[in-house]
Amino acid sequence: MNEPWRPSWESTAVYRARVRGCLLGGAVGDALGYPVEFSALDGIRAAHGARGVTGLVPTTTGAVGLISDDTQMTLFTAEGIRQAHEQQPGKRLGVDGFRLIRWAYERWLATQDYRSPQVAEIGPANGSYTGPRDGLVNEAWLYARRAPGNACMSGLGLDFVPDPAAAFGPPGPINPDSKGCGAVMRSAPFGLTGAGPEDAFDAAARCAQMTHGHPTGYYAAGALAAIVACLLDGESVEGAVLRSLRLLARHPHHEETTAALHQALDLAAQGSPSAERLQQLGAGWVAEEALAVGVYAALVEDDVERALLLSVNHSGDSDSTGSICGNILGARHGDHGLPHAWVQRVEGRATIAAVADDLAAVCGPR
Repeated sequence: MNEPWRPSWESTAVYRARVRGCLLGGAVGDALGYPVEFSALDGIRAAHGARGVTGLVPTTTGAVGLISDDTQMTLFTAEGIRQAHEQQPGKRLGVDGFRLIRWAYERWLATQDYRSPQVAEIGPANGSYTGPRDGLVNEAWLYARRAPGNACMSGLGLDFVPDPAAAFGPPGPINPDSKGCGAVMRSAPFGLTGAGPEDAFDAAARCAQMTHGHPTGYYAAGALAAIVACLLDGESVEGAVLRSLRLLARHPHHEETTAALHQALDLAAQGSPSAERLQQLGAGWVAEEALAVGVYAALVEDDVERALLLSVNHSGDSDSTGSICGNILGARHGDHGLPHAWVQRVEGRATIAAVADDLAAVCGPR
């Protein structure tokens, strides 16, 4: 029988720094990649020079540091997880916890369907929502559409809460063919609670099924959460990825996600990082590719700034791959290890830090 997971955090301060780092790092990667999300590599270099993006650049509206739906959904994920752990401290998430996370996603959906908190209506069309109406849903700056994923929007229009006893492997009932990156890019907070990597994997994969039913779509979400849980406990990035691979191997139809992570590990072992090498992993529009690109950039570059830039300078879903890379690096190094000048310019920075601190206060060591 396996020993129960016991986090070996060095201190409360280290834990909180890593939780902050994970959320702020994801936001930094998101803000770096969002202005070039739909640009080809040649176009990025034509617009920003031979090295591509070398820092935060303006969007088409001239704004700098804007976050996208990736960070928006990550924040609502963290809020829902915090509420679930407040309701059942120290317990593995079950139906009641999943319902609270589902309600958090419905509040995010309101920010996409309405223009301000004053007019927002929350919940599916049948009006069954009975969850909280405070917190992030009242943040006016979050009422912005930043290219939200189709599966996220359509999936949250249906009232589905996963069964914690259901077996992994078969497609989920919501968007069963979808393996877009919209589930993995929001799932890092499941690894920030002090739960072991197995429980983090389980919760993230099940909540991913609220919008993405393809096994690769939900396994990639679970793998990212497991990686973050290991990093929070002081594991190296490579060690965390290897541990997530062992978790994946327990479940049927894991092969696509597993192959993508092995490709990222093998490519990183070759050194000599470049955008051309990174693009061998794909464009990041689908879950396993986005995870692989983020992992590769975090593995192959020792410097946090260079790794984040590598993760967004490619043809594809630059904000999602940047978010994932930032989540990983922030969980590994803490918020003090992130490029300070970039963190300072990220939209909603104070709110992001507050969400992280609130989650850490509920889930962290006493």
